[in-house]
Amino acid sequence: MTATVAKRPVGRPRALHVVSSDPLEPVWAWCEWLRAAGAPETTISLRRYYVTRLWQTYPDLLGVGVDDLARWMGAAQWNANTKKSARSSLRSFYAWAKATGRIEVSPAALLPAVRIPRSAPRPTPERAFAEAINVADPRARLAIQLAGFCGLRRGEIARVHVDDVVEDGDGYSLRVVGKGGHVRYVPLPPLLAGELHSIKEGWAFPSPRATPRPVDGDDERHTLVAGGRTHQSSTRQPPWPQDLLEVLCSSRHHHDLRRARTVGRARGRCADPRG
Repeated sequence: MTATVAKRPVGRPRALHVVSSDPLEPVWAWCEWLRAAGAPETTISLRRYYVTRLWQTYPDLLGVGVDDLARWMGAAQWNANTKKSARSSLRSFYAWAKATGRIEVSPAALLPAVRIPRSAPRPTPERAFAEAINVADPRARLAIQLAGFCGLRRGEIARVHVDDVVEDGDGYSLRVVGKGGHVRYVPLPPLLAGELHSIKEGWAFPSPRATPRPVDGDDERHTLVAGGRTHQSSTRQPPWPQDLLEVLCSSRHHHDLRRARTVGRARGRCADPRG
């Protein structure tokens, strides 16, 4: 009599060992691995979000197959950009799990690429930009101007510090650390340079829920105390005030302000739009 051996579904990896009884232990270890590679905390948070969301459907993260992942992504009512971000997160997590010996094969390696359709830019009209500045309080107005005049991203605005204002031959520029840690210098209109120089506390948008404080006086490392946890970073990473995020996410899309800069405001038209 021949015994019948049940086979594992195609694409379903076999977990090689269990490190901890915590079902999310692989996620925490993967996040530390991303930190070791120098990934920004914002990227780590986004990657972790998708993997922990997958865990809510499949508690055994190391036992899912490509069919499970495809079914999970297909059921989500996401736009193309969100699906692409989710796919990248899953591929990163399972590539790490394979590299560290937790699974034999990555089920995410076979996920199809997500096609991003082209979208037409919709720059914010000058009238809407001027109206937003007129009705905003000083804090929100500064954020709107940094987006509209300087083309800063939301996260870049939240990290603006007075020490980033540098004088050059043509006036002032703002040192911006963007995606991937890349540094660029953006021309700063005199109006904004004056407003930033008038800030006494350093951060342009400090949060009342977290306190950045220097660790060493001779470098830029700061310790952020938030929610009872202490984080140390080699670059300045201030907390993101929720009211600032609400301003930058409300009404017209924040990227519309950035696009508006490329089609007009950067061409020397940096006077105060209030009149």
